[in-house]
Amino acid sequence: MKLFTLLLQLVLSSLAAAAAIRGNGFGPFKVISDAEKRGTHQDVVTWDAHSLFIRGERAMIYSGEFHPFRLPVPSLWLDVFQKIKALGFNTVSFYVDWALLETKEGEYRAEGIFDLEPFFKAATTAGIFLIARPGPYINAEVAGGGFPGRLQRLKGQLRTKSPDFLNATENYMSNIVLLIAKYQITNGGPVILYQAENEYSISNGRVPFPDGEYMQAVIDQARRFGIVLPIVNNDASKDGHNRPGSGAGAVDIYGYDAYPLGFDCSNPTYWRSDALPVDYHEVHMRNSPNTPFTINEFGGGSYDPYGGVGYEKCAALTNHEYERVFNKDTLAGAIGILNVYMLFGGTNWGNLGHSRGYTSYDYGSAIREDRYLDREKYSELKLEAHFNRASPSYLLTTPGALSTTAYTDNTNIAVTPLQSNGTGDYYVVRHSDYQLTTSATYRLRLPTSNGTLIVPQTGGRLTMPGRDTKIHVTDYPVGKHTMRYCTAEIFTWQKADNRTILVLYGGLGELHELAFQESYSVAQIESSNVAASSSVNTVISWTVETERQIVQLDDLTIYLLDRNSAYNYWAPILPSGKNGNFGNSVMNPDAVIVNGPYLVRSADVSGSTLNIQADFNKTTEFEVIGAPKGVSKLSINGKMTEFTKSKHGSWLAKPSIKFPDVKLPDLKSLDWLSMDSLPELQPGYDDSQWTRAQNFTRNSVWPLSTPVSLYGGDYGYNTGTLLFRGRFNATGTENSLFLRTMGGLAFASSVWLDGKFVGASRAQANNDDANSTYAIPQLDPGTLHVLTIVVDNMGLNEDFIIGDEDMKRPRGIIAYSLTTSSGTHTDISSWKLTGNLGGEDYKDHFRGPLNEGGLFFERQGYHQPNPPAGEFFHKTPFEQHDGAGVQFYAAKFALDLPAKDYDIPLSFVFDNATVAQHYHGFLYVNGFQFGKYINYLGPQTSFPVPEGILNYGGENWVGLAVWALDKAGVAVPGLSLAARQPVLTGRQLVEVVASPKWVKRSDAY
Repeated sequence: MKLFTLLLQLVLSSLAAAAAIRGNGFGPFKVISDAEKRGTHQDVVTWDAHSLFIRGERAMIYSGEFHPFRLPVPSLWLDVFQKIKALGFNTVSFYVDWALLETKEGEYRAEGIFDLEPFFKAATTAGIFLIARPGPYINAEVAGGGFPGRLQRLKGQLRTKSPDFLNATENYMSNIVLLIAKYQITNGGPVILYQAENEYSISNGRVPFPDGEYMQAVIDQARRFGIVLPIVNNDASKDGHNRPGSGAGAVDIYGYDAYPLGFDCSNPTYWRSDALPVDYHEVHMRNSPNTPFTINEFGGGSYDPYGGVGYEKCAALTNHEYERVFNKDTLAGAIGILNVYMLFGGTNWGNLGHSRGYTSYDYGSAIREDRYLDREKYSELKLEAHFNRASPSYLLTTPGALSTTAYTDNTNIAVTPLQSNGTGDYYVVRHSDYQLTTSATYRLRLPTSNGTLIVPQTGGRLTMPGRDTKIHVTDYPVGKHTMRYCTAEIFTWQKADNRTILVLYGGLGELHELAFQESYSVAQIESSNVAASSSVNTVISWTVETERQIVQLDDLTIYLLDRNSAYNYWAPILPSGKNGNFGNSVMNPDAVIVNGPYLVRSADVSGSTLNIQADFNKTTEFEVIGAPKGVSKLSINGKMTEFTKSKHGSWLAKPSIKFPDVKLPDLKSLDWLSMDSLPELQPGYDDSQWTRAQNFTRNSVWPLSTPVSLYGGDYGYNTGTLLFRGRFNATGTENSLFLRTMGGLAFASSVWLDGKFVGASRAQANNDDANSTYAIPQLDPGTLHVLTIVVDNMGLNEDFIIGDEDMKRPRGIIAYSLTTSSGTHTDISSWKLTGNLGGEDYKDHFRGPLNEGGLFFERQGYHQPNPPAGEFFHKTPFEQHDGAGVQFYAAKFALDLPAKDYDIPLSFVFDNATVAQHYHGFLYVNGFQFGKYINYLGPQTSFPVPEGILNYGGENWVGLAVWALDKAGVAVPGLSLAARQPVLTGRQLVEVVASPKWVKRSDAY
């Protein structure tokens, strides 16, 4: 997270020396022909000061972040890509998590759900470009910032030119970069940019920084393994680190993070007075004036910590109003490459997250964690992205000075002009005080090619609602026509057969006006509330209504909509023979306009048939506006569909839509199996196979304060729960045990002496370590005793600040003392510990290296489907279980859902406790850990599990470990399976991830 893209440094040469290329009616557009200014490695992706060029075409990159490792169902990756493409975005940025692929040095594993080839292929199928961000450091709210836990034992400094650090990255980078290189656009793949490192931006001042030699080593590594594309960076500040021309380590294109409202979701309606950047253009000119203005991470939501307020408030913080003000503000800075972080967040399943976040990584994104589309911010993004796609002339503009007087008669309105050299100008208009929630009216003074005009010309005033921004255009090309000005906002325009269609929208009740330089007779097709005059120019004014209004000017049909109606419009790109689903161009490619469905995934023409893949969440009319030339039949989701033609030529259909009655099993009534998952508390427990603690540490940052190392990382136990057993001979005067434990934010620990509960340290949202003192009962002198201690690892720290080595912050027991009544200390003569079975030689290669911890049921693999019933007894988690400890439950259930035709997101939902019980729950579904629940801390109670992990047409297994922190024990109040409203879908079938069933582990203990 918080990454920025840098692109190759170029000097913008004279347009007179450039070659003209096709511009879809917006031209003539220019492509830099001087090879020196296009990069030395290839000429498919090039750039100048305004934008990228892709295959010679000037292109605005509108990107969204999506991490494949946070959705471990490869057949669903296309679903997400299609939802992003339907927004009007053309690119996806993605991280690769090194920790999931090479947990043991030299053993790179990228099979099954970790294989990225299907990700690249799904992007190509959807027609989405990719920005690859493999690190090796990624941050990303993942454990270790993407570093494998073994790097805790590395002597050298992380993220420096230390030879052992660079050598440690080599195997991972050689494998992942070779794969990315294979799918570069130069090889026919979707990858167009490559990011080196991530947020290499902040130092503690104790190491050389910025170290150009280190960054150059990362760049050279990428080049050595085949990257020929422009290399970008992502600066966490706007300080110009590694910008083009800065010497060793300089990237090709510079970019940085922008999270204007930060990450505090607790008061989502509050906008700071200084949050809106007004210096984008100045920063661009200062840092990298010869490359496109790039924001590689722009806040599309926020992370949320344990004890936080929940992602609904993060979605509210960055809602549709935020997008209207803050996203459009980037256009005022002449943005050329914009990546929204996140667009789809996904899930921190299987311990892959760091401790500052919980299982959900919904992020408050436009697309929910369960892939549902019901946030208004998704629809608002669609309006903005389609406008950008339809407006290539924007890429030739230069920002002017923000003014409250030059362009409007109301000083409470601020205007930033984006001016071109005759290809159309843009005016970004907002409240001077962008925090305002009240409306203001204004008139505009707009310079045009026909002189300065006072708008509206026909009288009345424009309205700026609170927390809104509008983009007004002048001399804007629409096919063969030119709009002299337009105050309504543009959704899109398209050529269709022998006519052109323009779709405009505004807020309900607003007055709007547009003008064309030509004189046309105006025909009103729908509504009579449009005023038009056409003496010299054609001027049209109207008030926005809930019912759309349509006017016809020559071969131009204009749809006048209210914003909420515009939310239902889509413009799927038609494939081209040469570029497939990428379309015949990047900017305003050939498309068909569709009105009505919940989602339109794709459109294509086969003979005389227009094929539409769409999703429906309700019965609705289906309208095709501007059907391609030569088609006369309509197919929706593979079914031929009858339609009628309206008087303005659109196709009207009423597809047969019905929804199933979803029946889900009652989890409380299942035949649950139960077992004690702390057999370590039983007298005579054999821990001979456990790892013996050694008297040194390889952690270069945290020297020992104990006789032996009790850091999990020293023994390869880098993930999940840790268990410790310490033996001592009593003097008979011991009365207290002090422990300093460290497990990350919101961790807990529990202590038993000779199997009897001593106490627990509960999770705290803001503490990653705990100092605890426990009373010790009277012990007989000379007797041998055993301490058993459970410490949860909530994920290794990230390594954001260079030099802090925060990723090396250990997990386990940091300090201890067994104290007598006289103040002396009793030695603990030996320690053993365990974590996940095998440590870095982990057992379950299918589900990956982080999915399991060190609890007994995990070491045995009993969380996997079909565990041995003979090892369990029958009891439900909803019955009282007395005593502190860890109890594991498993149950089988079947699903029979109509997944072929419907998308039905499911979630496991915990009921809130009605009495004061403190417990942690670990949820497993078909062997995958899909939930870490803390009932007294929260905020997460609902845990989405995607289809594919769940078998919607067969057998499933659910596992639940309940860690009771109180002596009284716990009864789980309730756990249920809940479904969203089904969506009739046109997506591809979801393939079940073939989760391996339980097999006895010969070395398990």
